[in-house]
Amino acid sequence: MTKSFLIKDVTIYGENGPLKNAYLIVSDGIISEIGEIDTLQEKDADFEVISFSDHYSLMPGFIDVHIHGAGGADTMDATQEALTVMAETLPREGTTSFLATTITQSSDAIEKALENAAQFIKRNNEPGKAEVLGIHLEGPFISPNMAGAQPKQFITSPDTVTFKKWQELASGHIRLVTLAPEQEGGIELTKYLKDIGVIPSVGHSEATYRQVMEAVEAGVSHATHLFNQMRGLHHREPGVVGAVYLRDEIMAELIADTIHVSPEMVNISYRLLGKERLVLITDALRAKCLKNGIYDLGGQEVTVQDGKAQLKDGTLAGSILKMNEAITHMIKFTDANLIDLVEMTSGNPARELNIFNRKGSIAKGKDADLVILDENHNVVLTMCRGKIAYQK
Repeated sequence: MTKSFLIKDVTIYGENGPLKNAYLIVSDGIISEIGEIDTLQEKDADFEVISFSDHYSLMPGFIDVHIHGAGGADTMDATQEALTVMAETLPREGTTSFLATTITQSSDAIEKALENAAQFIKRNNEPGKAEVLGIHLEGPFISPNMAGAQPKQFITSPDTVTFKKWQELASGHIRLVTLAPEQEGGIELTKYLKDIGVIPSVGHSEATYRQVMEAVEAGVSHATHLFNQMRGLHHREPGVVGAVYLRDEIMAELIADTIHVSPEMVNISYRLLGKERLVLITDALRAKCLKNGIYDLGGQEVTVQDGKAQLKDGTLAGSILKMNEAITHMIKFTDANLIDLVEMTSGNPARELNIFNRKGSIAKGKDADLVILDENHNVVLTMCRGKIAYQK
């Protein structure tokens, strides 16, 4: 029998804004009741009571649509154990669901990772761990001139036939694809992804403004880690960044770690895109939650030192950012508040993935994916589908 919870004396960030002196009831893994504490009817002894104060914020669990690894594990390890480690580690930062993200590698390595993720989703997506919602295919359909930390030797042109094969191996669980639409086959693949309900994302791309405009007409509706490894903003060539700013169809990922994007640029982007068009991501690698040292990313040596992950040549190689830290940075560098951040960390990705009926906000009948933050945005408790996954 699933345990029922009564969480009370917190500020709840629900769909109608913050509710102080509030309570929330979780039954059978679902949010069954929300209200002000003085309307709470007496409950029987079957409820586990969790009590805090108004200084604590109850938010919908974070959804990270771009994460490679954490806690020493990586999606490309292609083992059930690796995804289990990620699913058990991420609730410590308030993440309750995620897209297992691949990297440019050999076809064989990618295929093993896809099949493994599909098996995990089928067999091991249990309450009490962050839920794998699907797969983000980052590469190999990208620009060799914007490879970043993606191994250049495995980059290939966008190919619909290859994608169809991979989606079959993934049992249909590829939900988002990063591609360079200017590459041969890019527009064709974009149209196909749009038609089958997979999100086409412009990223690792050298596309001009006009090429991105064409890609948006074909179906591009997402941008992978805004600014990083894409043609930047220039006064005579707006590039990918300019296109993202001007096309309302595009939801933009942002790595708010102060390393990938400067605080000033984070602020500019928030002012231009607002809470409606930003999705906070971590793009984290296996070194997240571990010490400084040397790690692996797609067969490449990555050195992690003082919060920065780099290849030998100094190229940034993902991050070790935690989602609750991204919230702290957004509040520090912009006018955003927790109401806005509910959208950037949960609501927007849930709508993009067409799961807003069950995730992305705190509302009656939705999954009890919940995170409680203290005044400094430290995670004190995370619940994944009605089961406590982390408690400080």
